[in-house]
Amino acid sequence: MIRRLDILIARRMALRILTVVFLFFCLILLSETLDTVRFEHISAINGPGAAWLAVVTSAVRWAIKSLSVTVLIGAIIGLLEFQAHREFVVMKASGMSIWRIMVGPILFVALLGVLIAFVFDGVSTRINREINPTPPGLGGGVARSTSDIWFKQTGGDGTYFIVAESSRKRGTSLRNVTVFLTRDGSVRRVSAERADFSRGRWQFQNARLTSMDGTVTEQERYRLRTNSSSADLRLTVGSTEDFTYAELVQVLNKSLNDPVIEAAAKTRLFKLTSLPLLLVGSLLIAFAFTAGYRRDNAYGTAILYGIVMGFVVFVITEMADRAGSSGVLAPELATWGPAVVSVLIGTSVLLAKEDGRV
Repeated sequence: MIRRLDILIARRMALRILTVVFLFFCLILLSETLDTVRFEHISAINGPGAAWLAVVTSAVRWAIKSLSVTVLIGAIIGLLEFQAHREFVVMKASGMSIWRIMVGPILFVALLGVLIAFVFDGVSTRINREINPTPPGLGGGVARSTSDIWFKQTGGDGTYFIVAESSRKRGTSLRNVTVFLTRDGSVRRVSAERADFSRGRWQFQNARLTSMDGTVTEQERYRLRTNSSSADLRLTVGSTEDFTYAELVQVLNKSLNDPVIEAAAKTRLFKLTSLPLLLVGSLLIAFAFTAGYRRDNAYGTAILYGIVMGFVVFVITEMADRAGSSGVLAPELATWGPAVVSVLIGTSVLLAKEDGRV
């Protein structure tokens, strides 16, 4: 049963956590304003208002990524305030255990994670992709080294590679396309101003066919078969960072033929789903390294250990995210693994401190 004391603890902890999250957001926002090239580019296309909106949404995206650290730091600050006034001593003397004290903050952090994963992230993603879409392969999906769109296709006409300057209609329409063929035959390269995907085929309008001997011939319509689906192409030419939770579920319910693309989409989906548990793990780590009783107010070492542990969790989370997006790790393990580990670390340290060794 939730009591007034639980509400008091949750409110004060929530205030400290939200304050730290907001401060980090402001710092990230300040750093984002330094990207003048992006600001001028978006201003020239959509106006200064859209450019400022792109700066804000980009800062929101980075603030969401750093939540595991900011929640931990905010929780440590809130716990130190309780410790400085010896309020935890009074609570424990009245018969409350540390597990009972954590109920309110845990519920708040879990609710915060749910709201961010399913509401705020979706809103910022929709706004950002309209005015400043994530370049292909950045933040999820197939890695790119240039601004052009490169991807591999396989079908009844063999394996071939497509490079395009831009895409439209969610990847089913390409502009300024060049295709490099690997099958046996005289044609080695196909160039066209436009390529459209329909019913398992790429259709090139006014294609120029280059043979091995350098001869160039023109063909009004040239077709190549592919095993990719429209869902595959939507993820291939874009970034999973530009997909909301509902859109990821919709895409994954369709047939995805590329295992790497499927891994990137699942990693992004499971990362959002596991966010509440990851934040709970950060909170438990803060309690584990800060909430113990001390005769003096020397909490420097405990704070340092807690912050270091938070950054370790953040680094492991990002590394696992990359591994999951590239298909090296199973998406479930890459996303839920760090969240479960953080909860186990916090719980284990608390058990050792509060209940002693068994």
